[in-house]
Amino acid sequence: MAWIEIDLDAVARNFRAIGSMAQGQAVMPVVKAEAYGHGMVPVARALEAAGAATLCVATLDEAIALRTAGLTGEILVLYPIPPAGVIDAVQHRLTVVGGGPSVVAATLAAAADADVAGRLSIELEVETGLGRGGATPEEVVEVAAAIVAAGARLSGVWTHLQETEVEPITAEQVRRFDAALGALAAAGIAVERRHLAASAAILLGSVPRYDAVRPGLITYGLIPDELTDAGYDEASFAAGADRIRPALALKARPVRVADLPAGHGVSYGPTWRAGRPSRIATLPLGYGDGWPRALSNRCQVLVRGVRVPTVGNVAMDATMIDVTDLPGRPVDTDDEVVLIGRQGDAEITAAEVARWRNTNSWEVVTAMSGRLTRVYDAPAGPPGSRAFPPQETR
Repeated sequence: MAWIEIDLDAVARNFRAIGSMAQGQAVMPVVKAEAYGHGMVPVARALEAAGAATLCVATLDEAIALRTAGLTGEILVLYPIPPAGVIDAVQHRLTVVGGGPSVVAATLAAAADADVAGRLSIELEVETGLGRGGATPEEVVEVAAAIVAAGARLSGVWTHLQETEVEPITAEQVRRFDAALGALAAAGIAVERRHLAASAAILLGSVPRYDAVRPGLITYGLIPDELTDAGYDEASFAAGADRIRPALALKARPVRVADLPAGHGVSYGPTWRAGRPSRIATLPLGYGDGWPRALSNRCQVLVRGVRVPTVGNVAMDATMIDVTDLPGRPVDTDDEVVLIGRQGDAEITAAEVARWRNTNSWEVVTAMSGRLTRVYDAPAGPPGSRAFPPQETR
């Protein structure tokens, strides 16, 4: 069996720690992409119970799923919705994003046709340098005025940073955002809410917090890779960052443990052959679960608090590990294997897996498929098997 353990108490504690770093500004956690692989609805419920008044998602479907699950607070959709989606947005009391003039014009036209413009809330995104969406500072007055003239609510104005850790780039984005806000003020257009800082900026405390912050990765206890890559550590972060803890662990139990002779190949190819008599355990997860082929022969896992290597190509449903040198009794199908998380005094982090994969922590956790059972606040693991019952040991 293979499963993911999610500590919802850790998510709630992280939310409170972020609140202390935000110094009184609203904290609007991002729960898109199944809450970064942690499970959107359970995480959203935990955050709402912890005091989150606003949750952020990427798509209209995600927002509707939260409403359908009974979430009652504000839900902010951070990417443009199809114009026809304004009816659903109003029915489900959603705040939708507004970008450049053409995007907003299409949204407002659809709202007018459906006679819902007066009930529509739009959060205007400003393009300050990320290069993927929003109105430019030169366009914001035109776009905001159109929103107000249509009778819709201009709920806020926001932007997103490109390289928080690179001070000149970030300073220029802040300057452009402030210019957009200044232009709106000069035009007499009121702005209810302004926000810019996401996880990295919250940790560094290096940019204005305005009225709200949008934590993504740190909500789940993970530090943005670009900060550690740039040499930042806990001592560099805002007060309260030391309370951030990972909420996710990926675990498995072997479905097969076998003693293979020297020269025996493992998995397709094979790209690894035993150089000596070897004890090989098969774990029931692979790239079909989000544990990618790129990790073949290049990562480690924990068994009884000891690191052991993966061997052979990762298959769609299987990953093999070499447990030959593990001290104590021979490994069998009752042993717990930790692929991400802590076991005893040892730990493998999502960031370490990301380095093995040549990617970032965001991709590691969001790639985990729905085939993996999510177990919430249950450290003993799930009863039974996700896919295969324990098989033979020989």
